[in-house]
Amino acid sequence: MLRKIGVLWAVLAALGLAGCGHDTPTATVASSNARGTLVANPAFRVASVNATALTAQLNAQPVGQQLLQLAGTPACGVDVYYLKYWTVAPDNSAQLASAALMVPTGSAAPCTGPRPIVLYAHGTASTSSYNIADITNTSNEANSESLIIATVFAAQGDIVVAPNYLGYDISTLGYHPYLDASANAADMMDALTAARTALLSTFTPTTSDSSQLYVTGYSEGGYVAMATVKAMQAAGETVTASAPSSGPYALEAFGDAIFFGQVNLGSTEFAPLVRTSYQHAYGNLHTQSSNVFSATYASGIDTLLPNVVPIGTLFQQGKLPQTALFDSTVPTSPLGASADALLAVPTSPPYTASQVALFSLGFGNPYLIQNGYRVDYADDALLNPDQAEMTILNGGLAALNSSDVALATSWTTGLRTDLALNDMRAGGWFPKEPMLLCGGDQDPTVFYQNTLIMDAWWSPYVQGGLVSNLDLNATPSGPFAPLQAGFQQTYAGLVSSQGAAAIASYHTTEAPFCMVAARGFFAQVP
Repeated sequence: MLRKIGVLWAVLAALGLAGCGHDTPTATVASSNARGTLVANPAFRVASVNATALTAQLNAQPVGQQLLQLAGTPACGVDVYYLKYWTVAPDNSAQLASAALMVPTGSAAPCTGPRPIVLYAHGTASTSSYNIADITNTSNEANSESLIIATVFAAQGDIVVAPNYLGYDISTLGYHPYLDASANAADMMDALTAARTALLSTFTPTTSDSSQLYVTGYSEGGYVAMATVKAMQAAGETVTASAPSSGPYALEAFGDAIFFGQVNLGSTEFAPLVRTSYQHAYGNLHTQSSNVFSATYASGIDTLLPNVVPIGTLFQQGKLPQTALFDSTVPTSPLGASADALLAVPTSPPYTASQVALFSLGFGNPYLIQNGYRVDYADDALLNPDQAEMTILNGGLAALNSSDVALATSWTTGLRTDLALNDMRAGGWFPKEPMLLCGGDQDPTVFYQNTLIMDAWWSPYVQGGLVSNLDLNATPSGPFAPLQAGFQQTYAGLVSSQGAAAIASYHTTEAPFCMVAARGFFAQVP
């Protein structure tokens, strides 16, 4: 869940990274399609830039200077490789996927010899051409995210492995397994296996895997990062530390909040992605798309995202509403007044004026979700409550504690069943190695309740210091105080120049600050 509208994100898209493909030797093509198999070895080097040139390119524009100030001057150059590898779809079929491998270069101590690997999961992307390895192409949706992770991680001495996910770039799956924990974790793990093979045949053979593995990601990528840590632990594989950021970890509670009228920004993009993903994986959401989506948008929505057409153009073409997830003429529930109150357009009280302004954007006409489908979901959530969401509704975020954050015990709708299955509380899992959760408590896209619910769920591990929480919006304190102050100053500048419209950039403005926090956190782990 990461829409490329933040300040750094938007402007860095015009920077790109100078460089071009180099004379990679003729590759050997693998005959196997087993999981984690590197298709072509050596992998193709897409771009190569030394530390001096990278610094100069970033210094050439004010936004690049801002990134340098945040991430620090590059200590290393960066070689970017394009990997193709085999993974599996939710139906266990063999699937071709792609990823970027970023290798630090140079003679400085942090840039050579055994180096840590950062396994990075990217945020929500709407265009099917998304390719993090395409770092020289400023028209690719991934370009700015690619440049930021190269500057924050690879240019400071970390090897980066960044999958594009199934459904993007060369993948022919036809959809993206959005918020499907097991599918995306498998993809991440297979990309890592292929990258470790590719690393043995790069132009910098002295740069090697130190066996330290850090897992991080932002937004959808924060969720994928956490799911990957969970899956790797289950497989007995070692993760040194992780830093999921601003992810929708508590999916059932988050879904309940949205259907109860707390509509997040970006919901009309995320809803089709979730529906298509879970319908393919579980087949239990509906018999036809018009059971879920209004007649205005149901036709063609099964294959709408990811698309070759940018999301903004899809809005302009009337393929999706920009903000109206639900009907402004709200339906009524057979459960009566208590349910009807939750279905109503939010008012103040109980919500604050700013919350009302945000949530109200999610109601309109034409709208995306069928009234009957919304009522069925909301009734399920009332009759089979998620303890965390009910605690928040009745007492606010401050009321969360470890005794009242459990998942529902039964479900009547397919969507809630699937959200619960993919919720990071499912199975009673907890991290075994250090984890930093980074985000901001005013995030309008991925509500901060996701982080606080996991904090409460893991309270013994939070209290024991294994799990840490960084709220970029909190009063600056501790080792990350400069990042908190920097984020708040940056966002205040947006509010000053854009007014209320700045809220649309909050989520993406957090991203580079959380990335730098992740790097700092990893450096502190023995």
